[in-house]
Amino acid sequence: MSAPITPIADGACAIELAGETVLLLPEKALFWPRLRLLAVADIHFGKAAAFRALGVPVPGGTTADNLERLDRLLAAHGVAQLVFLGDFLHAKAARAPATLAELARWRGRHPALRLTLVRGNHDLHAGDPPEALGIAVADEPFALAPFSFCHHPELDAPGYVLAGHVHPVFHLAAGRDALRLPCFVAGGRRAILPSFGAFTGGHALRLAGDDKLYLVAGDKVLPHAMLNAGR
Repeated sequence: MSAPITPIADGACAIELAGETVLLLPEKALFWPRLRLLAVADIHFGKAAAFRALGVPVPGGTTADNLERLDRLLAAHGVAQLVFLGDFLHAKAARAPATLAELARWRGRHPALRLTLVRGNHDLHAGDPPEALGIAVADEPFALAPFSFCHHPELDAPGYVLAGHVHPVFHLAAGRDALRLPCFVAGGRRAILPSFGAFTGGHALRLAGDDKLYLVAGDKVLPHAMLNAGR
């Protein structure tokens, strides 16, 4: 069961999933206060580097941007454990020396932080992160009751599934104006996180009957019903 509680002061939205209170954060991450656990999906480190290796002229700096946003979340919420819900590295070409060096420097700033990667489809091609990063790697589902941390939301797993993979967005139209907003999708048996990565795009979802949307609107996460009520 998923039920909105209320938006809270820092722009997050607290909801109940499987009897646990979690925070949906405007930085496109989920925080589980009881375990001080932060979950992020589809960070795709090195995606820009992989494109540049193919001769596509895309800007750099996405790895630094992703890590800076993680740093802010770790500090703001006192995170003890960070779970990546798949697609940590984008591809084998993402293992560029500059990308790996930046990841190593970041890890050096957080030696006590417990890191877990739940393998996604891109991880199968890119390979596991370097052992020096100290990231425990697991196949889905990775269970911490009452949740199963997964990459694929359709996985038949015990407990309540927290997943990524599909990079959900919602198309919001008002007259001739339209926006694509990243969103969280929470249903009776699973919740899908938006892509955390800075260079990953998004896809509109076909919702199940019990799905509820929580839209990332700037520095706030708003239940879709609340957004409609405010019009």
